[in-house]
Amino acid sequence: MIKYEIRKLEIHSDERGWVAEILRKEHLEDKKFGQIYVSVSNPRKVKANHYHQRKTEWFCVIKGRAKLLLKNLGEERIEEINLTDDNLITVKIPPRVVHAIKNIGNDSMYLLAYTTEPYNPKDPDTFSDESIEI
Repeated sequence: MIKYEIRKLEIHSDERGWVAEILRKEHLEDKKFGQIYVSVSNPRKVKANHYHQRKTEWFCVIKGRAKLLLKNLGEERIEEINLTDDNLITVKIPPRVVHAIKNIGNDSMYLLAYTTEPYNPKDPDTFSDESIEI
């Protein structure tokens, strides 16, 4: 079984727009701050296709449509999750889970992500894995 968690987000909206809490410190096992980043993907382009040995990541598509594929390292079974801006969820991706995300929309896709460890080019903890075809 592939270990990941999905959390449906509560949207608070009024005539001004909306707000959603993507991630709170109580959702984290380690209360130390890691890194928040935004990744923008062009239509039909794939990003990631990698895994981490130490890092846990949370993904939330805040604009657009994406297909997220997940696979335990060394296993064959693949899970597919659709992420869209009209059904906000976060997906927690633990270490040793290969993940690839593809923009399946016709416009740019905006991914808001949190990782438990800031990126360090001298020790990136990012290992390429092309075993997921998306």
